[in-house]
Amino acid sequence: MKLTTAGESHGKALVAIIEGLPAHLKIDKARADEELKLRQSGFGRGARQKIETDKVEILAGVRNGETLGSPVALCIYNRDYENWKTIMSDEPCDVSARTLTKVRPGHADLSGVLKYAQTDARNILERASARETAVRVAAGSVFRSYLSALGIEIAGYVREVCGIKDEGRYTFDEIKGSRSRSLGMLNEKSEKAAEEKISALKAEGDTAGGVAEIRVRGLKSGFGSPMTYSDKLDARLARGLMSIQAVKGVEVGMGFGAASASGQEVHDEIFCDEKTRTFYRKTNRAGGIEGGMSNGEEIVLRVAMKPIPTLMKGLQTVDVSTKKSAVAASERSDVCAIFALEIIAEAAVAEVLAETVAERLGGDTMEEVKERYSRLP
Repeated sequence: MKLTTAGESHGKALVAIIEGLPAHLKIDKARADEELKLRQSGFGRGARQKIETDKVEILAGVRNGETLGSPVALCIYNRDYENWKTIMSDEPCDVSARTLTKVRPGHADLSGVLKYAQTDARNILERASARETAVRVAAGSVFRSYLSALGIEIAGYVREVCGIKDEGRYTFDEIKGSRSRSLGMLNEKSEKAAEEKISALKAEGDTAGGVAEIRVRGLKSGFGSPMTYSDKLDARLARGLMSIQAVKGVEVGMGFGAASASGQEVHDEIFCDEKTRTFYRKTNRAGGIEGGMSNGEEIVLRVAMKPIPTLMKGLQTVDVSTKKSAVAASERSDVCAIFALEIIAEAAVAEVLAETVAERLGGDTMEEVKERYSRLP
C-alpha cells in the first residue's frame, strides 16, 4: 500500500493516489469530509479556513461506494486558486506579483531556495505549506476505513498548548467521545486557559504550538519487525508523524520519561491468564510497542508541534535578492493549529498502520484480509 500526494497551497488542487487497496473496501466520503472539516476548525486558526470549505472528490478507483482493487485517486480543489490563478497558473503568468525574497525563519524558504536554485521562495513554500495535509487527511479516512473493517480504531486529543497542560489520564472511550471542537482538549479548565493564552499571543503577533496524543486500539501483536531496522513499527510511526509540517518530536509510551526512571519503573511485566492461556500486561508503559512490534496493547503516541513560524510580527531575516537585513515576510497564517495537527496525526498513523497491516496480510479483497486477520492470535 502506498500514498503519493501532489499540489501547491494556492494551486488548482491537492491530489492523492493510493495504491494497493484491496477490492470491496467500503468508502465513506461523508466521513472524509467530516475529518476535513475538523482539520479546518479549532481556536486560533487563520483567515484561509474561511475561504476553503474542503470536500474530497473521488476521481478513480471506486465504484458504487467500494474500491475496485485499482489505484484510488482523490482530489481537493483549492477555492482560493481563483484569487491566485494569475500568479500560480501552469501557463505563463506574472510570477513577480507575489515574489517572496524575505525568507521566513523556521520555514523551508531559505534552504529550499538554495537547494533548488530559486530566486523566489514561493516556489518552495507553496509545496512545503501545511495546506498539503488536507489531502493526507482525506487519504487517512480511506486508511481508517481499511483498519476499521478489522476492528482497529484510532483516537486522539490535545494534551498541551504553549505550556498549558492537561495532566488527566483518559481511557480510549473517553478520548473518542469527549474531545472538544475548540482545541481538541478534554479538560475544560485547561482549554479555557489555553484559549486565553492564544488570544494574548495573537494580540502580540506571536504563535503557539502544543502536544497531541494519539491512541490505537484493536491492533493485534506482531505488526512491525525487529529483523530489519526500517521495518520497526515505532520507527515507521515516528517517521510518519515527523513528516507532518511543524512536528519536532514524537514519543512512544513513556517516551523521554523512560530515560529518567529505573528499569522496574519502565518495563511492563508479562502475565498469562490461566483460563484463556493468553498473555497480558497490567501496565502499558511501552505504549503498545516492544522490539519494533505491536504487542497487542493500546498504542500510545505523543506528537510535539512547534509554534507556527509565520509570525504577524515578523522575525529578523535576510532578503535573498539583496543579501541585506530585513523583517520576514508575513504570509496569511494561523496563531495556533494544534487541533488541526491532532487530526492530521491520526491520518498519518492510519496510513502507517494500514501499510504495515497490508504488508503482513496481503489479500486482493477485503474478505481475504479480514479472514487472515481473524486467524491471528
